[in-house]
Amino acid sequence: MSGEQRELTFRFLAEPTDVNYGGKVHGGVVMKWIDQAGYAAAVGWSGHYSVTVAVGGIRFVAPIRISDLVTVTATLVYTGTSSMHFAIDVRARDPGLDASQAENRLCTHCIIVFVALDGVEGKPMPVPSWKPETDDDRRMSEYAIKVMELSKGIEQTIAHYQQPST
Repeated sequence: MSGEQRELTFRFLAEPTDVNYGGKVHGGVVMKWIDQAGYAAAVGWSGHYSVTVAVGGIRFVAPIRISDLVTVTATLVYTGTSSMHFAIDVRARDPGLDASQAENRLCTHCIIVFVALDGVEGKPMPVPSWKPETDDDRRMSEYAIKVMELSKGIEQTIAHYQQPST
C-alpha cells in the first residue's frame, strides 16, 4: 500500500566482480546499489513506477572490501507533489565478526530524488505526502532541501560556463 513504506534496507555481500583495480568496491557499483535501493523505496512509497531525477551530496567516506556485508538504507525525508527525496546510507562490515564487535562503517551517503510516473514513458503522478514528525525528521527534511538547492546552484554554474562566448 502506498504511503506506508518510509524506509527500505538491502543487505548483501560485496562480490569479487564489484571491485576496481585497487581491490575495493568500485564507486559506480555503489552508485548502482544506491539507485536500486532508492527505486525500490520510491515505488514502495508511491505505488507507481518511478525514475531517478537527481542525486546530491554524494560522499564516498570509507572503502568497501570484497566479502563485506553491505547494508544500503533508503529513508524518505521529503516529498513534493510528485517527487520523493531519500537519504541513502551505505554501510559495510566484516561478516565474519560478531555483529556487536564488528565495525559497521558508513561508506557512502547521499540524497536521491525520484519522481513517480503514470507509466514507463508517462507523466508525473502525485505521491502521498510525508510530514516530518520528530526533530530528526525535520532536520533531515531541511538537509534534503538544502542539498538539492546546492545541486541546482551547481547546475546553474555549469550552464553559465558552457554558454559560448560571444
